[in-house]
Amino acid sequence: MAQIDDLPPLRDVISTHGLNAKKSLGQNFLLDLNLTSRIARSAGDLRDCTVLEIGPGPGGLTRALLAAGAKKVVAIEKDSRCLPALAEISEHYPGRLDVIEGDALQLDPVVLTGGDKVRIAANLPYNVGTQLLLNWITTPDWPPFWSSLTLMFQKEVGERITAVPGSKAYGRLGVLAGWRCKGGILFDISPKAFTPPPKVTSAVVHLTPNDTPVPCDLASLEKVTAAAFGQRRKMLRASLKSLTSNAEDLIRQAGLEPTSRAEEIDIAGFAALANAFKVA
Repeated sequence: MAQIDDLPPLRDVISTHGLNAKKSLGQNFLLDLNLTSRIARSAGDLRDCTVLEIGPGPGGLTRALLAAGAKKVVAIEKDSRCLPALAEISEHYPGRLDVIEGDALQLDPVVLTGGDKVRIAANLPYNVGTQLLLNWITTPDWPPFWSSLTLMFQKEVGERITAVPGSKAYGRLGVLAGWRCKGGILFDISPKAFTPPPKVTSAVVHLTPNDTPVPCDLASLEKVTAAAFGQRRKMLRASLKSLTSNAEDLIRQAGLEPTSRAEEIDIAGFAALANAFKVA
């Protein structure tokens, strides 16, 4: 294991502070500092950036981000048991780590970070990871306050985020992420790297904003993708009936075939559907 600073090994930190991972908080602590350093490097040049981290736990990735030169790390931690361990990191890197106790779903990241030159890097808790991603990629303001996302998910979720039309994993999440972002899966992480080991492989996903997504109304895009993939095995003329009684006309206005299925429609096609639905 790499030695990135003079702080105690993470296993000792967990033992000292009694930080047994809680399933209710979606906690699986990544202890391999080689891997946390790799994630930090994948986030890009951090020397002039504020990095937002969600769920730092005992601080493995936090330490890697700071050792990689992050100008400032703002870490949101819901579990108060982790605060003393994070305070020790803050003392080691004076003035560069702000720890916020709270629920990341309830806090405004722009207010916390200042919204300037922000990168988000996190081993996201499994139980809130997808919702946090959706919050960040469906913000009304675009380009967003963040310049990149370097996030760990269950591999299955990572595949859904980066899926392309025609693939089994392609769905609403892939459309929304692909519409507004560019990127993909960087590498997988074995369950053995975590304490406790999860039952699934994890994947690190890196995304950057697409500065010029296909013009369409976000709310309409969310509605048509939810309806289309809610009955993905059906043709669009059937799955979109929940939105309008004139589903076939809507689909043809978008330049698509009513007999197509959701998994066959690319992002531009869904944007056209959203635009047709908005004016219908």
